Parts: sequence; C-alpha cells; structure tokens
Amino acid sequence: MIQYAVGMSLGPTSSVESGIAVLELSTKKLIYVDKLFSMNDVQLFFDNYTSLKDSVICVSIPWDNTMLEGKWRVLSKPYQLIHSHKDEFVNKDNWMQRFSTRGSELFLNLKNEGIDISRFEVYLTRQKFNLYSNFKERSSADCKFLQSALKFEYGFEMPANMMPVAQLEAIVGTLLAQEKLNGNTKEIFEFRGLSVLNI
Repeated sequence: MIQYAVGMSLGPTSSVESGIAVLELSTKKLIYVDKLFSMNDVQLFFDNYTSLKDSVICVSIPWDNTMLEGKWRVLSKPYQLIHSHKDEFVNKDNWMQRFSTRGSELFLNLKNEGIDISRFEVYLTRQKFNLYSNFKERSSADCKFLQSALKFEYGFEMPANMMPVAQLEAIVGTLLAQEKLNGNTKEIFEFRGLSVLNI
C-alpha cells in the first residue's frame, strides 16, 4: 500500500542543488526534506530509502543549461521554436535539446524494478497548482512567494527562514504525486522511457 509521496527537484548539474521531500500521506506532513548535489548523493538516497515500494515518486526534468556558441547564444534555447522539419535546422551544440538527461538511467532502472516513478516539469506543474508568481524564476521573491503559498494554500508547516528553492520545488513534486494517486494526472509526453505527468 502506498504510504508516502516523494518529490525530487533535480538540478541540471552537480553544481546546482537538487531537493528531495518525502510526504507521509496519512498525516499530510513532510517527514524528510533535504538538499543533494551529485548523482552519487541521489543514488545513495534511493539505496537507503527503505520505503521505495510504498511510495509514489515524481522527479523533475531539469533544463539543459549547456552554453551555446555564436548566434545561438542570442536565441535562448527554451524560447527557440522547434519545427517539425528538423532537417532544415542544424542541431549544432545540441541547441534543440530542451532538457538535461542527467539521472535518466537511474530513474529508468528504478521503474524497471517495479517502483512507481514519474517525471514532471516544474514550471508547468507550478502553473497547474496556482503556485506560479510574476517574479523572476528562482529569485528570492519567487522563493518567498512559493514558500508562503505552500504554507497557506496547501497547509505545509514551513520554517520561519527561507527554504532553498530546490526543496520547495521538491514539495511541489509531492503534491503532484498525491494527484497521481488520486487519478488526477495525465501524461503530457515521455522522456527517456518515463512518463512526464501534469494535472
């Protein structure tokens, strides 16, 4: 029986922190919130997490922040249109790759072991849960807004000081995992063998 919802906000590289949150479904309380950096840290968490079979897990897909050269630097990757005629556009320096493939093998192995694991896109999910602010993404004002919204709209107990954004985004992942258990999610696309969900 599923007893826990696990959310993970995965950073695109080991220099950008990743967040992990575990929500106990019976009490609706966060029982574990932490920061991770390297994929070894992520692997160590899943190796030592004893309730894998009793959990539903949602892991974010990080943006691919690879630096681009020349004219492609001006046309920022997330805003460049992807056309169906890919042969008209040379995929130089992977400018068409929106998402980082970091950790994909680990998460696919977990799925193959029978673990209930899915992916999600943080900004789309925040919009669906009405957690998207008008502030610059991941700025201190955006973090403060997200922490306040999670506290007042969703009833999470939050510390008085500001939490890191990766941990807040991981908590958003636990909300999506709960919706998955309730059957309120749909697959919006597939990424490296795993379903990417949204409500």
